[in-house]
Amino acid sequence: MRAAVMGSPIDHSLSPYLHRAAYQAMGLGGWSYEAFECDEARLPGLLRELGPVRGQVPGDEDAWAGLSLTMPLKRAVLPLLDTVSELAVEVGGANTVVFRDGRRHGDNTDVYGIEQALAEAGVAAPRSATVLGGGATAASALAALRNLGLFSATLLVREPARAGETAEVAERLGVALAVETFDKLDALTRVDLVVSTLPGGAADMFAARLAGVPALFDVVYSPWPTGTAAAVRAAGGTVVGGFAMLLHQAVRQVELMTGRADVPVEAMRAAGEAEIRRRREQLGQQG
Repeated sequence: MRAAVMGSPIDHSLSPYLHRAAYQAMGLGGWSYEAFECDEARLPGLLRELGPVRGQVPGDEDAWAGLSLTMPLKRAVLPLLDTVSELAVEVGGANTVVFRDGRRHGDNTDVYGIEQALAEAGVAAPRSATVLGGGATAASALAALRNLGLFSATLLVREPARAGETAEVAERLGVALAVETFDKLDALTRVDLVVSTLPGGAADMFAARLAGVPALFDVVYSPWPTGTAAAVRAAGGTVVGGFAMLLHQAVRQVELMTGRADVPVEAMRAAGEAEIRRRREQLGQQG
């Protein structure tokens, strides 16, 4: 069977290392996992060109089993799917496509990844939270917080007008969302958990002001630790990094694509961490 990750840019993706490690540990010698550069304009054509997909023709051992999707495809893929899970509809994005019976089924495993990453760090029941950033990952974070029992949160963005889609997600989730700007940061981070969905290094300008939060979940995994994560950790707070989210969302993807529950989390973790170390060492040599 075949699977792949699609997005743009895709060169940095750790997904091939995580999924291939799972296949090896699970004895799935006939499975492969590739990476394709694909933007929103190319997505419809690329989906049409895939074939055969699982369940489309008899004897489909070399068929496509599924796809992992990263930015900017998570929202763009929705109208191209035959069915979409309730969670993916709520969140407004699918990061997973599973081929069954020749049809495309969309799901969202980012939410699961966030839940598991927080639980692993002992942050399973925050009573209050502020989310930095208003994109697709912020929407998944709101869904994870809802699933952990938190039905209200604050979203901090640079321009409230650009948080419209995330506000709609909150409404579908039944989460009461207050949208504020970053100039309110100090008053709105006196919470149990701050979730930063900002791109690498973007939250570091707030590091000193966030240092005292009890727990920080920063979705960045490279470079790690971010300045903000280091500040929170130095002050005694709990820090959750983006690699844990990436790992656990991939675990769930492997479950969905293979139909097996015996997914080797630790083998996937070791493979991902090894690749991160290799890249860090390579950058150090180049420097």
